[in-house]
Amino acid sequence: MAKLKIVQYEDETLRKVCRPVEAVTPRVCRLLDDMLETMRNANGCGLAGPQVGVLRRIAVVEVEEGKPIELINPKIVAYAGEQREEEGCLSIPGRWGVTVRPKYVTVRATDRNGKEFEVQGSDLLARALCHEIDHLDGRLFIDRLAPEQPQEKKK
Repeated sequence: MAKLKIVQYEDETLRKVCRPVEAVTPRVCRLLDDMLETMRNANGCGLAGPQVGVLRRIAVVEVEEGKPIELINPKIVAYAGEQREEEGCLSIPGRWGVTVRPKYVTVRATDRNGKEFEVQGSDLLARALCHEIDHLDGRLFIDRLAPEQPQEKKK
């Protein structure tokens, strides 16, 4: 496995909409492995393709240690409720802000074996899933800041 370089905020790659992954190949599986290693080394709980310079609909999320979720071509198929919590991003180091996200989400995606699956999440998992899928659509957490918080804060 190789640690990948995390694309930073100024890079226009983060604002581009990603194309679907056409087929789950050994290269895609290696990318998933490398993304997980990179995310863990950076102490993150999610990482999306554009954050490592890959404009494909691929992401990894791990909010519970040892239970990674690999997402190929993920799509939010249901959501409910609202939560306002502090959020950060590996591509915008040192900046945090309160975002508005669904409290519950259901995401449909493909796994590394080419099988479609659904994952349901609430609270932190829902936020992480939404955050990573936003990356695939060229959006950042700073686009979702709660109205009462116009500026993100630095930590």
